[in-house]
Amino acid sequence: MDNNATFTRVEDSGNVWLAQTTAQDFELTDHGITPTVLDSEAEVGQAMLNELFETAKAKDGDINIALLGGRGAQALHRLLGELAKSSDHDALLGRLNVFTQDALAPMGMGNCFSFVRDFERILGPDFFLKIKSFTPMQTDTADLEAGLIAYLNKLEALGGLDIFFIGHGPEANQASHLAYIKPFSGAKSNHVAGVIPISSSILEHHISKFKAGGSAVNEQDEAECCAAQSILTLGPAAILQAKKVVQSVVDADTAPAKVQTYANVLNTRLSSIREEALQQLNANPGLWIRLHPNTKSFVLPNLGL
Repeated sequence: MDNNATFTRVEDSGNVWLAQTTAQDFELTDHGITPTVLDSEAEVGQAMLNELFETAKAKDGDINIALLGGRGAQALHRLLGELAKSSDHDALLGRLNVFTQDALAPMGMGNCFSFVRDFERILGPDFFLKIKSFTPMQTDTADLEAGLIAYLNKLEALGGLDIFFIGHGPEANQASHLAYIKPFSGAKSNHVAGVIPISSSILEHHISKFKAGGSAVNEQDEAECCAAQSILTLGPAAILQAKKVVQSVVDADTAPAKVQTYANVLNTRLSSIREEALQQLNANPGLWIRLHPNTKSFVLPNLGL
């Protein structure tokens, strides 16, 4: 940690969190969630793109976004890829600083089960040529924490996230994760990123998700993916400090546990007693989204709302 004094290393039951030393405790004000139910995945993608357009109109200069991996934002990514094939939106694309939000590690950056490869596949080469910058989490470095700090330094130097595109992942006991903030991982409101021990169930889910999503896979990359030991993830502070959070949940047909786990986040009111609220958030990190005052949650009818 000598290379940067902005972050303090906190370890909790094998989970390593990087805390902002200058950040004060966030007010744990429960803003709730008001989901927007749309008819199709394509409509969800368009709604997410519209949020980007709104941000572009509302501010000058760079726009910093965190891409969502997996199914949740694939429709958005296809739309962005189409935009990049013409010159109509080059001015907007040229303002984008694009970040990833989680990653399996250690794993080669060229592995077909890497979110980066999936982003390249769907967004297409024109998108990456036209945006201002792309900053993935480094998964092939000997010092994962140092690589994560370099990533965070760039994000902080650019002023933080304008839009955190986020999903909703089911966990055991009808809990859920955001990015890859796992239940009982000890995440606190000033933790901006972390390195989380991995479980075999996560690896199985990750691999099946990529196969179902149409990625071209091979046995060598799958073996390397199965050997991953950690998850790099943005933490609660990155969510709470983002100017806008845009959630999408589109795959309840193939991940039916999301019906109940999303309902739990929607219907669980956080305690007004801070310590009790922190216990709720630790047990079910999907609840962190309720603390952001500027959240959109786009979902499909298959959530049963």
